[in-house]
Amino acid sequence: MNRENIFIGGEWREGGGTGMQSRFPADGTLNATLSAASLDDLEQAIAAGERAWRDPAWRDMLPHQRARILHRVADLIEARADALSETQSRDNGKPLAEARGLVMSAAGTARYFAAACELIEGELPTPRIAGVMTFSGYEPLGVVAAITPWNSPIASEMQKVAPAIAAGNAVILKPAEATPLMALELARLFEEAGLPAGLLSVLPGKGSVIGDALARHPKVRKISFTGGTATGRYLAHVAAEKLIPVSLELGGKSPTIVLEDADIEQAARGICYGIFSSAGQACIAGARLFIHQSLYEPLMARLLALTRGLQVGHPFDPTTHIGPLINDRHRQSVIDYVALAREEGGRVLCGGEIPADPALADGSYFQPTIIEGLNNDARACQEEIFGPVLVAMPFSDEASLIAQANDSVYGLAAGIWTRDTARALRLSERLEAGTVWINTYKVFSVSTPFGGFKESGLGREKGIQGLKAWMQQKSVYLATGNAVNHWSDNKKGEQ
Repeated sequence: MNRENIFIGGEWREGGGTGMQSRFPADGTLNATLSAASLDDLEQAIAAGERAWRDPAWRDMLPHQRARILHRVADLIEARADALSETQSRDNGKPLAEARGLVMSAAGTARYFAAACELIEGELPTPRIAGVMTFSGYEPLGVVAAITPWNSPIASEMQKVAPAIAAGNAVILKPAEATPLMALELARLFEEAGLPAGLLSVLPGKGSVIGDALARHPKVRKISFTGGTATGRYLAHVAAEKLIPVSLELGGKSPTIVLEDADIEQAARGICYGIFSSAGQACIAGARLFIHQSLYEPLMARLLALTRGLQVGHPFDPTTHIGPLINDRHRQSVIDYVALAREEGGRVLCGGEIPADPALADGSYFQPTIIEGLNNDARACQEEIFGPVLVAMPFSDEASLIAQANDSVYGLAAGIWTRDTARALRLSERLEAGTVWINTYKVFSVSTPFGGFKESGLGREKGIQGLKAWMQQKSVYLATGNAVNHWSDNKKGEQ
């Protein structure tokens, strides 16, 4: 067991708040203990961030010099990928292979924004005023808040920290209470890479205490949050009161659509990965499955065979497909949703239970579950379960399909499986979702913007757009001659 310090304004020290624990969801063992940040720690971190981002040594640093720091961070991540993957796995229970994928994704994100910060260009509009040239550029916002979830810590954290640093800001990172370890590892990596002190602080603690105070602080000039829609809605109100920008990546109940001409094997395997990887603990999980009635029976047969073959097991076992859920409390929520689905008339075709294997008894495991017999208006189809639970429904015509797929308060992602690319593109235009995958699912590129429609969020991460989201634009008007403004001349012609 380790005792962890927290990172405040470039210093590692004991937090001033209450005690916290990180536990391994696979067996409940203790990873580390630490003290949460206090409100005084928060004030010190923000004061240090204010000094650091205004310091001429950082403020005047050229983009390629900031890029070097991010490249060093990426180098360090890649060199320590095994150790970081194990920490990620111990922090939230992901199988090691998935954890390593997230770690390497974080390295790629650092490299992308290292390059992107050199590509931000100002604008030189066509002149519209005689004798005046106009141009604009981008500047940092100042001290910014990054509030991250527990399901993919290092990837989510780097998606916020890397562009915010590349843009020249100081970042206060508030990780999820359940998973503080990867954020602290990230702080070590940035410190070792040479990031000036004060530009990154990591403040673990309760969202209702540290997260709320961070968002409300008058010196914080942007809030970026990934997590639940209720919290996102609250933070949007906070940002509106302060008149500051906010980026929100929130919940989802994503539809996956299988058209009558789809490749059954390709679709079944993609659907299986889209809902059951990460034990379904993903905002973009393909939790609602719409299958054309002509393909329903053969596709379901193949999908059930694949699902029953998935290995639920210890995250460090290389044969494991599905690790534990984050904790017993969250697992009980998933169990309750399955019970609700049964009450609503759903039939559980597989899973729906805690594994019987005594070797898994101490962990928060749950079997991958497929349910049929529900209508799209059932609560199990409308509310985010955030676990390995798939609801399958047949459809007969395209009009009803689109209506059902869009009948959700969420609009984060969607999937389409078909051999007809032109039809898939037409459908993608009608789906109310920020990301649509065609004949694939749950693949990402850091160069492609990501975000949601409706209650799935506001703003976008990733891509050049995701870097500009951490900046503000300034326009300059430059008179090119010596013309005098005669507005103040004496109107009566007096000298």
